[in-house]
Amino acid sequence: MRITDLLKSESIALGAQPKDKYDAIAILTGLMEKGGNLSDKAQYEKDVLAREASGTTGLGDGIATPHAKSAGVKAPGLAAMTVPAGMDFEAMDQKPSRLFFEIAAPDTAADVHLEVLSKLATMIMDPDFKETLIAAKSKEEFLSLIDAKEDGKFEAAAEPAPAAAEAGAQAAAPVESTAAPAAITKKILAVTACPTGIAHTFMAAESLEQHAKKRGIPIKVETNGSGGAKNILTAAEIAEAACIIVAADKNVEMARFDGKPVIQTKVANGINKADALLDEALSGTAPIYHHAGGAAAAEESAAEDESITRQIYKHLMNGVSHMLPFVIGGGILIALAFLLDTFDPANPGNFGSNLWYAKTFMDIGGISFGFMLPVLAGFIAMSIADRPGLAVGFVGGALASSSGAGFLGALIAGFVAGYVVNALKKVFADLPHSLEGIKPVLLYPLLGVFLVGVIMIFVINPPVAGINNWMIETLKGMDTSSRIFIGVLMGGMMAVDMGGPVNKAAYVVGTGMLVSGEYGIMAAVMAGGMVPPIAIALATTFFKSRFTEQQRKSGVVNYIMGLSFITEGAIPFAAADPLRVIPSCVIGSATAGGLSMFFDCTLRAPHGGIFVVPTIGNPLLYLVAIFAGAVLSALCLGIVKKKVEE
Repeated sequence: MRITDLLKSESIALGAQPKDKYDAIAILTGLMEKGGNLSDKAQYEKDVLAREASGTTGLGDGIATPHAKSAGVKAPGLAAMTVPAGMDFEAMDQKPSRLFFEIAAPDTAADVHLEVLSKLATMIMDPDFKETLIAAKSKEEFLSLIDAKEDGKFEAAAEPAPAAAEAGAQAAAPVESTAAPAAITKKILAVTACPTGIAHTFMAAESLEQHAKKRGIPIKVETNGSGGAKNILTAAEIAEAACIIVAADKNVEMARFDGKPVIQTKVANGINKADALLDEALSGTAPIYHHAGGAAAAEESAAEDESITRQIYKHLMNGVSHMLPFVIGGGILIALAFLLDTFDPANPGNFGSNLWYAKTFMDIGGISFGFMLPVLAGFIAMSIADRPGLAVGFVGGALASSSGAGFLGALIAGFVAGYVVNALKKVFADLPHSLEGIKPVLLYPLLGVFLVGVIMIFVINPPVAGINNWMIETLKGMDTSSRIFIGVLMGGMMAVDMGGPVNKAAYVVGTGMLVSGEYGIMAAVMAGGMVPPIAIALATTFFKSRFTEQQRKSGVVNYIMGLSFITEGAIPFAAADPLRVIPSCVIGSATAGGLSMFFDCTLRAPHGGIFVVPTIGNPLLYLVAIFAGAVLSALCLGIVKKKVEE
């Protein structure tokens, strides 16, 4: 799709003079309506303002891109406006905005606005192209310039006219960037990355490339976008580079830069402060990066420090993203084991492993699932302490798994391991340089594993295990005549930590009751455990705007996970937004468990999900209970989760 397919002549205004930010959005929305893209102008404008409230779309360098995905849009489109005199749009760099592109996408579209934003942003990062657009005399010229740029045929005038805002009695002021040294023999390298990798990643890359080109500075930029790393820096290029600029809001591979001058900053600075970054890279004052806590830790860059909550979020997402393949791969294999196996009433606990080929799937899937918690903890620790934290985190996660601390225990283990290793780095920072090599291969793993092991065994695991055992004994002693209450309680517990101690406590009670001939509790337990992943799948299907593109792709797999009674499929979503996802899932799971008891459903098998429904007492009503709980949780998620902007 081309830019000019979305931008109509009726949706362009040249030389506008909006009074303020809200007036600018109102003008752009009116232009969007003239282009025939809106079904509900008021709704669309409300959504644009809501998006603006979550963070300014004033990109800096005179550019703003207000946008929204809205039910008030009937067809994707663009509106454009030039304000040669400039206006305050609360831009990232606090400078006046002079070129505006508003983007509209239907609420059902597959993130059309983000795709267009990424494509458009890389074009307008070219300062010559931007100034030429602002100086356009007609709408036809404006559109033809965009076509030429998209075709790679745009050529800046030899002496571009100064911007109207700077025109006056005297010539325009000199360009802010300084001239490059007379001869630059070494190339500057850069890496750009943002959490979603759609817009800012490529905007920062384009800005760095364009500013470097104008100054005659050789540069190569690697982009870590949504489709993976592109234009990857080679070992030879890194070895010969004068400096590496890492403009990223997520973790990128840093080990390759060990011993090189590295500037670490946020991706927004790659967009708005490209010249300043290039100046620092050429100055020879950039700090030397020492990977894994070498003799001298890299000095802090001039970038503003991240907040504690953002750091925790990044560490957590690093663990969850690496854990997800183990959950999905192992979960589907376990589901296949139940699908292929036969149910033996005399040995219900062996369901899934009665036939040799079913057992093969079960064993492989079980091994994959077994890695889930160590991987979660290991990569959280690695995000905090770099590579030395990986092994220490793995061990902490394994101890959490083996002790029954579960998912929450592994989360704690990952953070503990990361910060323990960071503490060890500080302790050994003053060792002689000759001992540098033994730190990552001996001191960090030996002391880190020991310390985290002691903390997990003697500090974290005992209270968690105690709470778990207390809950089991309490539940066993409850009066089972209050069937609905017990069903609500058991179903809700299955969603509290989704595989952790609370979940396991409910499951143990359910399986324990099978021995005594009580089959209703096990039915409530399985209904409650099936709801969270099914609810996640429904929510990502029907409330797409509440989830990122990656979450929507992963959400589909949860249909299989939920129907197979693999509650852990919902863990990555709960970890990403626990305050909204967990309560929503608990409500639905509790409802399903209560309805299962109300319908007097019984289950003799301890596992199996949808594949053992034929063995359940009142199977159709049991499916109604699960469906009602899943729909209720999905609706709660659709209400409480905020719309995301990638």
